[in-house]
Amino acid sequence: MTQTAAWGTVAADQPITPMAIDRRALRDDDVAIAIQFCGVCHSDLHQARNDWGGSLYPLVPGHEIAGVVSAVGAGVTGFKPGDRVAVGCMVDSCLECEPCRDHEEQYCERGMTGTYNGKDRRDGSPTYGGYSKSIVVREEFVLRVPDALDLARAAPLLCAGITSYSPLRQWGVGPGSRIGVVGLGGLGHMGVKLGAALGAEVTMITTSPGKAADARALGASDVLISTDDAAMQAALGRFDFILDTVPVRHDVQPYLKLLKRDGSLVIVGAIAKIELHTTFLLGGRKRLSGSGIGGIRETQELLDFCAEKGILPDCEMIRMDEINHAYERMERSDVKYRFVIDMATL
Repeated sequence: MTQTAAWGTVAADQPITPMAIDRRALRDDDVAIAIQFCGVCHSDLHQARNDWGGSLYPLVPGHEIAGVVSAVGAGVTGFKPGDRVAVGCMVDSCLECEPCRDHEEQYCERGMTGTYNGKDRRDGSPTYGGYSKSIVVREEFVLRVPDALDLARAAPLLCAGITSYSPLRQWGVGPGSRIGVVGLGGLGHMGVKLGAALGAEVTMITTSPGKAADARALGASDVLISTDDAAMQAALGRFDFILDTVPVRHDVQPYLKLLKRDGSLVIVGAIAKIELHTTFLLGGRKRLSGSGIGGIRETQELLDFCAEKGILPDCEMIRMDEINHAYERMERSDVKYRFVIDMATL
């Protein structure tokens, strides 16, 4: 075991504060990473405050990790010290079940191991996230960051990026697709950028007219104000695919009306219960679905795609000691569009 500096919380009603945590000694298949940057996800806030139940304390958040390899285990062949690498929302899975064999480790039938708030599959020790100086991760769950990507701004691709990219790829979005993206936050702004880069015609769907200019700057060809009844009526049946990124409870039925026959509405935000009249699905053979993060192979595909296309999240860099204020700002949606912690300030 090696102690490393970190920031975390000891209870749901406590702030994020400095602490020391243990990182395991290198196993043969482990990669040790010196963390340079860590994105701040809204799920970090939810887990820290136990909003979803099941939080394990002490808890060190952070699953958008970018850094440099500092050491490797004796059996590691894919990485060496000095490599630019990243770690996303998971650090292990069984690698044996059908989803894992299909390179969709996020849907592991035995449960994937979360980067934080999880338990190590081998010794049961708690997993701690990226609000720390270093992390040790099984080789199969380490990603390579192409040289063309800014390491600091690449960090949010590991959650916000892949959560938006995976459904776009799985539903075949590309040239000729007309898609809508609901919500212009951390996930939504990536949905707009990635959808446009894949060749789709992208419409930003928002309740806020003030976001129209930003949406167009990000790559949207049109903006639809969902509180404008006339505009929504005119858009009936327009879209092949809609990506719903809003992370709070809301009515999805108005968006189903916007789909073409055989169109799909895919939810990527955790919004708890929804109410739905099935006629919105029956009238046009429409589909309502959900999507989590992507697997390791798909996440590497995303990083390579973003390097090729020059796509990066819009980020605001913060110091480690600004994290509690950043959480407060996230609750007010006061960020464009992702906080990233410079871990040199820890």
